[in-house]
Amino acid sequence: MTSGAFDDLDDYLALPRVSGLAVSADGSRVVTTIAELNTAKTEFISAVWELDPAGVAPARRLTRGAKGESAPVFTADGDLLFTSVRPTEDDDKPPAALWTLPAAGGEATQLAELPGGIGSVRAARAASVVVIGAPLLPSADTLDEERRLRKLRKDNKISAILHAGYPVRHWDKDLGPEETHLFRVAADGALTDLTRRPGQALGDTDFVVSPDGTFAVTSWRVPGPRAALRSVLMRVDLQTGERAVLAEDPVADLEHPAISPDSTAVAFTRETVSTPELAPRITLCHLSLTSGEWAELATGWDRWPASVSWSPDGSVLLVTADDNGRHPVFAISLDGEVRQLTVDDFSYSDVVAAPGGFVYALRTSYAAPPHPVRIDPSGEVTALPCIELPTLPGELTEIVAAADGTPVRSWLVLPSTDEPAPLLLWIHGGPLGSWNVWSWRWNPWLMAARGYAVLLPDPALSTGYGQQFIQRGWGAWGGPPYEDLMAAVDAAVADPRIDAGRTAAMGGSFGGYMANWVAGHTDRFAAIVTHASLWALDQFGPTTDGAYYWAREMTPAMAQANSPHRFVGNITTPMLVIHGDKDYRVPIGEALRLWYELLTESGLPAADDGTTAHRFLYFPSENHWVLSPQHAKIWYQVVTTFLAEHVLGEKLQLPETLG
Repeated sequence: MTSGAFDDLDDYLALPRVSGLAVSADGSRVVTTIAELNTAKTEFISAVWELDPAGVAPARRLTRGAKGESAPVFTADGDLLFTSVRPTEDDDKPPAALWTLPAAGGEATQLAELPGGIGSVRAARAASVVVIGAPLLPSADTLDEERRLRKLRKDNKISAILHAGYPVRHWDKDLGPEETHLFRVAADGALTDLTRRPGQALGDTDFVVSPDGTFAVTSWRVPGPRAALRSVLMRVDLQTGERAVLAEDPVADLEHPAISPDSTAVAFTRETVSTPELAPRITLCHLSLTSGEWAELATGWDRWPASVSWSPDGSVLLVTADDNGRHPVFAISLDGEVRQLTVDDFSYSDVVAAPGGFVYALRTSYAAPPHPVRIDPSGEVTALPCIELPTLPGELTEIVAAADGTPVRSWLVLPSTDEPAPLLLWIHGGPLGSWNVWSWRWNPWLMAARGYAVLLPDPALSTGYGQQFIQRGWGAWGGPPYEDLMAAVDAAVADPRIDAGRTAAMGGSFGGYMANWVAGHTDRFAAIVTHASLWALDQFGPTTDGAYYWAREMTPAMAQANSPHRFVGNITTPMLVIHGDKDYRVPIGEALRLWYELLTESGLPAADDGTTAHRFLYFPSENHWVLSPQHAKIWYQVVTTFLAEHVLGEKLQLPETLG
């Protein structure tokens, strides 16, 4: 077992990271990707590794590209496909291409390429059919024209984009001018465009290929009133490219399609369009391709399905959903009977069913980073040999508080110390989410290694506690969510292992919003860290990348009532503001305004000579999350230094890399 990985940031960043899972149609082969830090410590490079389905032999590395590989998938014949960026003498920064590693062995070879690269890859389970998702410029009718236009823009250093619709940005990406298309890939690598003139309908939506290889089903975005988008299910014929709407609902988004093993039905999720008065609800649906009729399943199940797949015999749907701080796998029959398949404290993803009743998945929790497992028909879970799981510098437990009669549960990380520990309240983002998976970016064990206890509460709006728990905080962020957080803190500091006199709060995105709200409504914390945070809701609403979605929850009156900027005069707590310039979900204007108003209007303003207890950590090249390892390291260094000064009374040295 790895030891001491949380004592040193370099050791922590060097821990391998597992993501994704692919299983061959016969269940005999399982692969995943493992990302490791490069020698310069500036980038994570992923490779495809083969796992032993029996859970005995160690994992075996299959690929060794200098820039890494991703998106592995098995063909019906057992060949392994993946995308890879492999520099050549003529091009040191080529786009990602599609590669194949034959089942019979040998070297990987390039199968297909496109000037804009290749993103997603899907293969039929019972036919020799492969489909990829890749971008094309809208005015390019041929691949030669595509190459010419891309070279023209590159040579002339053109980045301008002319928009005729909404949205124009997504998370950290500028949308356009390219559009995502679906292509069928022939055995010789020839490509057939299946979705002519898609506009922005595909975007980064998911698609699936029928097991018999005759059609694909994708979530297809269509424009609506007031610059909104909604998702319908689109069928795409893989021979002719003919497409037709399979299912649509004017008051809901239909997403996450999964095609039955006999190619006669589609399961999917339905998310209702929210209103300022009513939170969205996500349900599981089933569509018969024979009759064209579809209906909701398990309507009495008060959880939100997050992923959907089929058992090999088509009798059961395997669904994951947040549930009381976990994310189990549920087996749901076509008549709506719900059975929980996993009953441990983990969260599951990348669920793939295999012959013989076996299920493979990745699982994670705050006790362990993602790692592959096999779920037997009996429900027994076996970890497959892959990576060493790190030894944790403390104890993970949970507590339940009561806020206005409503139970509010939290994970509580306690450090390995005999003395009462200072407490960090960490507030999750979303807000429709839950603290239930390992986070490399917000990792409480790094703080536990420095002596802090970390409280990870799920307040109102959190998922996994039923629809009413979400509804409690809908459109009222400064009400029940704040009250739940304070109740959780009260319960934590009642523990004799916690030092109630030394506390701090921090959060990112919605968690950053709540950190700002907390700062304006209580002085109980010695320091507050606010990352990628919402500050002035009237400003945020129209400038976020999906303004139409925001408007479904907050009317102007609600936004005004719940905006933290109105309470800046009450802030007397030192704050560390963190933001990336490439954050389009919470635009940089939120941080700029917050910083200026902290210095000029807060209860702890800058002195006349410009000195201030507040700090602003700005990343010009980072997005909502701060992903590059060198910047993630600085993030933690600055956060721990800031907290040490104000919570522990210690003066630590800032990293010299800040200059």
